Amino acid sequence: MAESFEGLHRSHRCAEVSNSNIGEKVTVMGWVQKRRNLGSLIFIDLRDRSGLVQLVFDENDGAVFEKAGLLRSEFVIAATGTVRKRDGAINENLKTGDIEITVDELRILSESDTPPFPVEEDANTREELRLKYRYLDLRRPSLQKNIKLRSQVTTFVRKFMADEGFLEIETPTFCKSTPEGARDYLVPSRVHPGHFYALPQSPQLYKQLLMCSGFDRYIQIAKCYRDEDLRADRQPEFTQIDMEMSFVDIDDVIDVNERLMQAMFKDVLDVDIKIPFDRMSWQEAMDRFGSDKPDTRFGMELVDVTDVVKDCGFGVFAGPASEEGSSVRGINVKGQGAMSRKKIDKLVEAAKGNGAKGLAYLCINEDGTYKSSFAKFMTEEELDNLVKAMDGEAGDLLLFAADRNKIVWNVLGALRLDLAKEFDMIDESKFNFLWVVEFPQFEWSDEQERFIAMHHPFTMPMEEDIPYLDTDLSKVRAKAYDIVLNGSEIGGGSVRIHQADVQEKMLEALGFSDESAHEQFGFLLDAFKYGVPPHAGLAYGLDRLVMHMAGEDNIREVIAFPKNKDAVCLMTDAPGTVDQTQIDDLHLKVVIDE
Repeated sequence: MAESFEGLHRSHRCAEVSNSNIGEKVTVMGWVQKRRNLGSLIFIDLRDRSGLVQLVFDENDGAVFEKAGLLRSEFVIAATGTVRKRDGAINENLKTGDIEITVDELRILSESDTPPFPVEEDANTREELRLKYRYLDLRRPSLQKNIKLRSQVTTFVRKFMADEGFLEIETPTFCKSTPEGARDYLVPSRVHPGHFYALPQSPQLYKQLLMCSGFDRYIQIAKCYRDEDLRADRQPEFTQIDMEMSFVDIDDVIDVNERLMQAMFKDVLDVDIKIPFDRMSWQEAMDRFGSDKPDTRFGMELVDVTDVVKDCGFGVFAGPASEEGSSVRGINVKGQGAMSRKKIDKLVEAAKGNGAKGLAYLCINEDGTYKSSFAKFMTEEELDNLVKAMDGEAGDLLLFAADRNKIVWNVLGALRLDLAKEFDMIDESKFNFLWVVEFPQFEWSDEQERFIAMHHPFTMPMEEDIPYLDTDLSKVRAKAYDIVLNGSEIGGGSVRIHQADVQEKMLEALGFSDESAHEQFGFLLDAFKYGVPPHAGLAYGLDRLVMHMAGEDNIREVIAFPKNKDAVCLMTDAPGTVDQTQIDDLHLKVVIDE
């Protein structure tokens, strides 16, 4: 039976007790991690968010010893006793491994049923079960460490940005729907039947309005929502470190953010980050790595061999090599020339899964001869020239993709990452930052059969590319920048358009009529009539940033209560059905398509 908490006062968290407290009386509280009954002695590992401490109960203590015998895993207790040096072996892996507390007063504050899984590290528990009982999973030290790290990051960001003159300003979460991009989450209005709010995909328009209002440096830790398919680094609701600055250009935004990252990594992780970070154009990133968020911790870069094979006898190469917007590129997997045909076939299937028609390969044997899927279609000289262009040596495996550039980049970029992980090429101790700049302003949508904004309609084009808004949208580059960490985009931003004529051209290029532009963005366009400062901004994905800092590979490990891959909360069963009265109040009718 649970006992009263009245009159108790915790003097220390568990891991705060140290050998400097030897001889002192202390009171600790927490959860029973483990109980070991040795007959005349009972040992309890007590856990709270700080860590573990060992409690000792002696049979000579009578009632206290008897009560300790009732303790089970996850009971919540308060224990008062004297700190002493351990009699037994010291636990070098534990912060409190050289001391223990001999308990003379014990209260059982709350009992516990047997948990559905052990609350311990490496318990090999299915993720579905962990998410269903998330409140238990969150007791694990690794998750507590991650959530603490997240708190340290946000606390540091707020302090650093305040010192840089940024004001923290909250923006609305009930907004107007602007369905350009990912799907909105919609909220029906009870008092305005047939009308809907949208939850914000980002505070983008509001922060630009704040620049129009004269608050020249804005910061917000902002909740955002996107109704899109999930991946390991996506959630339907996520958090941004969102900022905007007036009277600045790209270099100003990059400067403050490089200093932020450098100071934060030192303060939170005690890791030294060198600035300035490297910068790379979008085109260079795609050509070298097949990705606009390249992992630069290892090599194996893409090699363009289009000119080498354009006149060869292998039609799979020669065709794309002669087509505009297509190419032939390869990667050299050093030392893997003896890879089995079975493994190579798996690589081919993976390439097909990423949009390729196939994957050509050439193994360079140790004696210098070739084993290849296409050697019979090319002369010995053509093969030698191709191997030379790829810097091929005995024992290497050369892999090639030939298609439209977008497919070639996608295939080889993904293959490069998969092979690097498989052959342990990545130094996991590194934090490689990179700015990717000069993105295309527009990208072609096969689904919509038109150009759409790669970032958003308010991104400023490169000054020299503005004339292309009237002639060739494919040539327009944006004053946009992403900050990349270890192959993951952790943040992105741009210089915004502040000239009315350029904004008008931009919206026109995207197919907006004056009427449709004002219907969606009228409040912003109206604000732009009254004096707009040059402004720019950036937003980090907080979840993704903390995931990398914590060394995790899934953002669910750094979010207290995440959804699963189907956007479902297994703990609360959200989303769920609602009462018909609530639906009627909102003037809605639910129709489920069979």
